[in-house]
Amino acid sequence: MSAITIDDALLALLRTVDTPTVCNAIETAQGKRGFAAFTHGTMLSSAPQDPPLVGFARIAKIAGAEPPAEPPDVIRARRMDYFRAMAAGPRPALAVIEDVDYPDCIAAWWGEVHTTVHKGLGLCGALTNGVMRDLGDLAPGFPVIAGSVGPSHGFVHVRDLGTPVTIFGLTVKQGDLVHADRHGALVIPPDVVSGLKAAIDKMISTEHLILGPAREPDFDITKLEAAWAAFEASRT
Repeated sequence: MSAITIDDALLALLRTVDTPTVCNAIETAQGKRGFAAFTHGTMLSSAPQDPPLVGFARIAKIAGAEPPAEPPDVIRARRMDYFRAMAAGPRPALAVIEDVDYPDCIAAWWGEVHTTVHKGLGLCGALTNGVMRDLGDLAPGFPVIAGSVGPSHGFVHVRDLGTPVTIFGLTVKQGDLVHADRHGALVIPPDVVSGLKAAIDKMISTEHLILGPAREPDFDITKLEAAWAAFEASRT
């Protein structure tokens, strides 16, 4: 079980704001810059217009560039253990799967079958440094944030369950609270959860001090100077 609890109001709010907003809000809640628990690099989303993924991580490692060295019955048993692990744990949940072949991943774990199965098991989506395929046929309402797109499943198989994974420089542990969208993903620190709603509200209101005037037809450098002064004052 995750040590983090999240109420329905915060969960609903997190599903309405993008991952950059949450990234900035975490720094607001922490009172400093330098938060670094996010993916580094460009990722691909199977459904860029869908709401963000928010959930507790269910983690595993896969590979597929080469055939597995273990006996087939071991591989089959571990795959079923994998599905049992995905079906367990707190909700909402998302699958966070490291392909250990990275950066030379060729085997798509995420396609029409697995997105449909995982959605049926109650997960809300997937985050991976590996490959997705079957674009256009993936389970609706189950976004995949992936490292690449490709046509083959290769020799894909489960290597490990439950040990920390790394996705584009982001380390994720079982039960971590993850926020992800077309920009990438981050892990929400447990110590900011209680203040995260207030931080998001504050950040949105302070940004409006700039965005509001900037969207007016009479906006000019004089108005920018005044707006930016108000913006800076609100952040201190």
